[in-house]
Amino acid sequence: MSDILCIGSVLWDIIGRSNASMRVGSDVPGRITRVPGGVAMNIAMTLSRLGLKPALLTAIGRDPEGDELIAACTRMGMDCSAVYRSEDLPTDRYMAIEGANGLISAIADAHSLEQAGDKILRPLEDGRLGRREAPYNGLIALDGNLTLSLLTEIASSALFVAADLRVAPASPGKAERLIPLLNHSTATLYVNLEEANIIAKADAKSATEGAEALLARGAVRVLVTDGGRMAAEGTRGKGVIYGTPPEVLVARVTGAGDTFMAAHIVAERRGSSREEALSAALRAAADYVSGEIGS
Repeated sequence: MSDILCIGSVLWDIIGRSNASMRVGSDVPGRITRVPGGVAMNIAMTLSRLGLKPALLTAIGRDPEGDELIAACTRMGMDCSAVYRSEDLPTDRYMAIEGANGLISAIADAHSLEQAGDKILRPLEDGRLGRREAPYNGLIALDGNLTLSLLTEIASSALFVAADLRVAPASPGKAERLIPLLNHSTATLYVNLEEANIIAKADAKSATEGAEALLARGAVRVLVTDGGRMAAEGTRGKGVIYGTPPEVLVARVTGAGDTFMAAHIVAERRGSSREEALSAALRAAADYVSGEIGS
């Protein structure tokens, strides 16, 4: 039995990192790594590291890269029994360049996940994890790499009405995909300030303003981060609280938001208050970007 379902992208992250500050056209020495990644995977890794057993709902190819990825997930304690394995779709990949001044550029090739569509949700309907008449009623971490049509379907689906749904966009470029989930009665949105402004169609200058804008647009609950600046949590009827992350030297940025989300989920599962959970999530994200905890 798993503690939480992680639905969305599970792929290979190919990351080039340099200690030098970079700009467009920079050609500098550094390191290139390939590690398991994707929003759902990054969340699942942190959940596993913090003692939970996540199950993955995603699409992974039946190619050598997919076999390696399944093996890596299993070694980290994740349940892959419900993963959709495609015969004709390759395993997805993400490529990013990071410098001392942060993320320089990135390309996400999640076409296989998008083409698989609602096939990845079959275990929620065929009895393995739930049925329409008895929907899954546990925690679900959902990422925004799914297509707009599938996210729209999820927003109104009977399969998700009983779940504690935690939602994160894949990137600012895909943030608008989450608009159908904005008013979902059990959804908590985890976004950065840029994404909050896109979803709320606002011009917030801080995380607290971003949280307030999302609540005004109908969100039930939101968490808004802003890099190393103040972060906020807003809940309908309870207002907005905020916290400031510890100051650290930045060694990496890819996956920080996913670590924040996972740590917040774990803190709440342990019974922490709103303030305690926000503080725990900020500490975990700071440790991650400083390199204090592993990828």
